[in-house]
Amino acid sequence: MKGILRIFAVVPLLALEASTARASVVKLEGQGIRLEFDERLRSRVVATFAGETVLGPFSDSETLLTAAGEVGGFALEGREEDAVSDLLGEGRRVTLVGRAGAVSKRVEVTAYSGRPRFLLVRVRYTNSGSAPIEVRGYTSHRYAFAPAREKKEPAFWSYQGASYESRPDWVLPVPPGFAQENFLGMNASDYGGGTPVVDVWRPDVGLAVGHAELVPKLVSLPVRRLPGGDAELALVAKRSATLEPGESLATLRTFVAVHRGDHFETLRAYGGLMQAQGLTLPQAPPSAFEPIWCAWGYGRAFTPEQVYATLPVAKRLGFRWATLDDGWQVAEGDWVPVPAKFPAGDADMKAMVDRIHQDGFKAQLWWAPLAADPGSRTEREHPGWLLRNQDGSTQKVSWWDSFYLCPAYAPVREDAAAFVRKALGEWGYDGLKIDGQHLNGAPPCFNPEHRHAAPEDGAEGVPGFFKAIWDAAQATKPGALVEICPCGTAYSFFTMPYLNMVVGSDPESSWQVRLKGKTLKALLGDRVAYFGDHVELSDGGTDFASTFGVGGVIGTNFGWPGAPGKKNPKLLLTPTREATWAFWVKLYQAKRLSEGEYLGELYDIGFDRPEAHAVRKGDAMHYAFFAKRHRGSVELRGLETKRYRVRDYETGREYGKVEGPLARLAVDFERHLLLEAIPE
Repeated sequence: MKGILRIFAVVPLLALEASTARASVVKLEGQGIRLEFDERLRSRVVATFAGETVLGPFSDSETLLTAAGEVGGFALEGREEDAVSDLLGEGRRVTLVGRAGAVSKRVEVTAYSGRPRFLLVRVRYTNSGSAPIEVRGYTSHRYAFAPAREKKEPAFWSYQGASYESRPDWVLPVPPGFAQENFLGMNASDYGGGTPVVDVWRPDVGLAVGHAELVPKLVSLPVRRLPGGDAELALVAKRSATLEPGESLATLRTFVAVHRGDHFETLRAYGGLMQAQGLTLPQAPPSAFEPIWCAWGYGRAFTPEQVYATLPVAKRLGFRWATLDDGWQVAEGDWVPVPAKFPAGDADMKAMVDRIHQDGFKAQLWWAPLAADPGSRTEREHPGWLLRNQDGSTQKVSWWDSFYLCPAYAPVREDAAAFVRKALGEWGYDGLKIDGQHLNGAPPCFNPEHRHAAPEDGAEGVPGFFKAIWDAAQATKPGALVEICPCGTAYSFFTMPYLNMVVGSDPESSWQVRLKGKTLKALLGDRVAYFGDHVELSDGGTDFASTFGVGGVIGTNFGWPGAPGKKNPKLLLTPTREATWAFWVKLYQAKRLSEGEYLGELYDIGFDRPEAHAVRKGDAMHYAFFAKRHRGSVELRGLETKRYRVRDYETGREYGKVEGPLARLAVDFERHLLLEAIPE
């Protein structure tokens, strides 16, 4: 055993030893994290980055689901170790071997020198018996996570990255009795997909699990709160297969991670892990950080005259993008200008783009690909493009009463790319607003015309569909803005290499504006612009501060009272609103925090009160605090060891001078407080 430890000392990643406290317990040590297995290959997680914290009891963490029931309790029979060098770096791998009846199990655990607090895991189950085994799936990383000793509620907060029609918060507490399946396939007709990570944390430590595959997988990441108070999380995959004697089933490559603070550290590390495997995240063009005005305030019935009448007002206020939203097209699947608004067709559309450019704006066009209305040209002329369910039926995009097109089918991708070339090349648009909750995921496709290797190709083909769009956009107009707005869904990381703007995607509260901003900046960093969406969707319809606080791009969809035709009175730019809009756009242009560095590791969005966010821009630190009412102190974290002058950059109030690296300040505010700390 000493020899093995000396080997690991060369690359101090993975230690392997028998516990003296309990017979046949194996400890697998990574940087800041340890997995402990008992003699039945049950495991528990220990955080070791600040002392040692056992997160919960031993549990049957990796099991095989069969027609006869769940197979667990594998008797430990042996172990192996070797060095690893792959795309994730240099590391050490330990393999534990066990058996339960006719099923043999190999658990590979790998730690990498450049990926602290993460362990990568893969399991292989083999039929070592003489009769076939009907497999129904498997469970990995099923851990119990105990609350802190004081058990104050909420004992846990969580990040859960699945998509539901109810559009729940992505960041939420985990109260007693809570349960959410987090299936990353379809959870409604047109709601599905997501980022394959769940993270549960308490004030001192967090625990996360997920998978590290490069395409979407139809797995669940359930989170629940057990009757005893523990939280439980896992990865569950349903797989129907027959294992003949000697045959094996391998799980996805999965991970377990520990951290301090909220989900930011985990998602930032996950994004780095995916990039190391070959996914490249883009750089947003400078224009992506300019404020946005969108014509959606006039709805689908907008007229070109309303747009033209509003452009001078939007320009005067400081907006630099003009977005033509839903209603310009004949139908979903008929992506041609509607004759009632554009009687000359392509010529009129190009004339509108020219007018937008002449007025000093970049032009963005709304588009909802992968949807084809019944009776549309796409549905009539190309019925073979439709995604088909197992019974041969079509899959409904409920919001537009449309049908899904198959994202994995080459003609569908080619048609989408052709539209992009037309919109950006012939019409002259500078960017796309790609919209729709159905774009975050897709069902399995059983259309025989598509000749998929497996029905899952439909779901796994979504990233390739967006790659076709991205490639066409950048080839047609280098630096083109590609915004994907998956309407209330939880964003799929797998589409993120093919966009340069993410968005609050129809937030239902200012809280969602902020939690989405923090989450997306964790996954993407600051290279990709985060658009907080139309301010009219925030609390009170005027909360620019929530977008400011997370370093987002501001936007609006106001209607101008002087524009002709029908208008929504709730969205009209009254004199009071105009003054408010002018103030915030001027402040935005003065600070440009969307181009700064969001420091999401400094504050815990779940447990820190008041809620806090920090952005570093140049040598100054900018803080945003949020609460219904807060009277007391706030902490200014992340300062250097020097003196700073602190002021409220919204009101101009001076708060005096403080000393870094950590300062406390007495404050009294309602709703929000925006501070900047400028070094002397």
